[in-house]
Amino acid sequence: MTEPAFRDPSLPVADRVEDLLARMTLAEKVGQMLQLDARDDLADHVLRRQVGSILHTSPERLLVANELTSRTRLRIPLLVGEDCIHGHSFWPGATIYPTQLGMAASWDPDLLELVARATAVEVAATGIHWTFSPVLCIARDLRWGRVSETFGEDPLLIGELAAAMVRGYQGDGLTDPTAILATAKHFAGYSETQGGRDASEADISRRKLRSWFLPPFERVAREGCRTFMLGYQSMDGVPITVNHWLLSEVLRGEWGYRGTLVTDWDNVGRMVWEQQVQPDHAHAAAAAVRAGNDLVMTTPLFFEGALEAVELGLLAEDAFDDAVRRILTLKFELGLFEDPRLPDAERQRAVVGAPAHAELNLEVARRSLVLLENDGTLPLRTDAPVRIAVVGPLADDAQTQLGDWAGGSGQAGWLDGQPREMITTVLDGLRDLAPAGSSIAFARGAEILTLEPDPEGTHFPDGQPRPPVVEPAAVDDALLAEAIAAAEASDVVVAVVGDRIEVVGEGRSTATLELLGGQVALLEAMVATGRPVVVVLLASKPHVLPPCVRDAAAVVWAANPGMAGGRALAELLLGLVEPSGRLPISFARHAGQQPTYYNQIRGQHGSRYADLTQAPAWAFGEGIGYTSVEYTDLALETSEVGPDDTVTAEVTVRNTGSRPAHETVQVYVHDVVTSVSWAVKELKAFRRVVVAPGSAERVRVSVPVAECTIVDADGRRVVEPGAFELLVGRSSRDGDLLRARFDVRG
Repeated sequence: MTEPAFRDPSLPVADRVEDLLARMTLAEKVGQMLQLDARDDLADHVLRRQVGSILHTSPERLLVANELTSRTRLRIPLLVGEDCIHGHSFWPGATIYPTQLGMAASWDPDLLELVARATAVEVAATGIHWTFSPVLCIARDLRWGRVSETFGEDPLLIGELAAAMVRGYQGDGLTDPTAILATAKHFAGYSETQGGRDASEADISRRKLRSWFLPPFERVAREGCRTFMLGYQSMDGVPITVNHWLLSEVLRGEWGYRGTLVTDWDNVGRMVWEQQVQPDHAHAAAAAVRAGNDLVMTTPLFFEGALEAVELGLLAEDAFDDAVRRILTLKFELGLFEDPRLPDAERQRAVVGAPAHAELNLEVARRSLVLLENDGTLPLRTDAPVRIAVVGPLADDAQTQLGDWAGGSGQAGWLDGQPREMITTVLDGLRDLAPAGSSIAFARGAEILTLEPDPEGTHFPDGQPRPPVVEPAAVDDALLAEAIAAAEASDVVVAVVGDRIEVVGEGRSTATLELLGGQVALLEAMVATGRPVVVVLLASKPHVLPPCVRDAAAVVWAANPGMAGGRALAELLLGLVEPSGRLPISFARHAGQQPTYYNQIRGQHGSRYADLTQAPAWAFGEGIGYTSVEYTDLALETSEVGPDDTVTAEVTVRNTGSRPAHETVQVYVHDVVTSVSWAVKELKAFRRVVVAPGSAERVRVSVPVAECTIVDADGRRVVEPGAFELLVGRSSRDGDLLRARFDVRG
């Protein structure tokens, strides 16, 4: 019997797609648009609903799903997706890197491309074809539970880092057996929450979207990111899932995007049971299809709803064809009809958790650390034994150190953590690297939280479990006394504080930014001992630190630094590496300051609250090293340019200290007079340099005039002629920036 044309790999992909599409029944087409949870009834998914994609699958269930697919009429292979966010999140022994927010502190796209490439190699060996990464949301309100998944608060930095990860994931193209599909998410404006509450209505205009939220997505669309995931929220009353303007006019129309769209978890069902903008699944399915959605994640009733929509005349029978074409195109381009890319045990032994990936992970962890304050206590001496008291509930908490989407974070029932022997905690790192003869004492000192059942019930209306309610832990006098005793017997205290997974992630936003439980009391007690205290903030987001931290010897922000985080921190504290990280996000002094991002719209009454400054505790771009650096002599090549020119400048970066300086030279632009309200300054370029002790580098930077844009009142991105300032320096703070004026001719 002759094989059908779609089975012939010598034919063009488009021809194979059309041949297969012509053979499919309506139910098979609808099934291809479904992506369902592999932890549920696989036989029902594959044999009855004829599902096109699965996610959250264990290795064993992936093989079962493939066997079930072989029993279907057309044997269309499954597309397998997973949340491989900062490493292969839910595979035992995979390499877990710092979270996106931590990696963003490196300000190094090339480094992040290597991370994504190494992750893809591990993921592809396990039979998964698609990662729901990178996240392009802009962190706005720090109370939001998903801040750790972002690259921070600046659109340019987000776009550059996300594009690098897209390149790394997708490799040399989908025919590459180590390539996996990248996903740009969450399109768009999902992070513009109200009160920091996850997935709440986004109070955001189309012009504001075009100004800051859309540019990172446009950047990765042009980079070739093959899939986009839609946000949960509604915007101006319209769920993103059915936002015709955003999906059809902008993404498909203006940008010419031809990739595949996937909803987030049960977006179609949420229109019925949560947002209540559709009366039933038939109408919800019809609206989602008409809006241009391709894959519908975890709304099983989309299958019945879409078929009913055709019966009711809400959809024509061919309404699904474009979506199915895009899905089949991915499968053909990945070569799944010839090789379904099932788990490969031999490749897994060679690449999952490979030594080369561990070395890369250590370098990323080093580069993710940001030294924020230092009175000279750091680096700790290494020429003689030292007595170090390591205190805090996170100093030896291996799984919390990994952060969200990391095995023990709760999204995958088949894995409750990564192997302990692969993880180096802060305590481990100092014990391993402190000078011979040193004394390393550990005291937990405090608890962070306890959990109580949600009074509204154990599950949401769609059957998903409700997270328990977090209660701050009480101060434990015995734990505190133990920490005080350890501190008083030490030369220096390293206090590791932060948050836990129970207050991080989807649906886990917080009303406060303060440290929970007994951690503030612990820090106060440590400072009161009179010993130098090094505060290490190991946390998913910037927190508001208590006033006593002003009397600490040093402050290090570590985000969630991944498996190698403890070693990297020990290396930094002991001066074995130079601090090089810079903040991708600003720190608030108080939760009531929200938002604190640097590029806010200028123009208001005054420059402070009546009772508090508006200035952040630490600003976007800040970070120091173990040396002193001066920026001087900013000079432009020319001060008058046209719209097609480039603004080029040089600045002297001088290292006046005794250790190497690892600087990130940051370039901002201020448009002096604009036709509409605009940001006070915007990052337009950055460049990393290393300056030897006692020497200076003349650093050349450039910004195309075409990048000096605003979005005008009509929603057009334009360069308006007139006066501008180029601002160059070490951070976004005005006091750290040199200024040079230039004029753009009309």
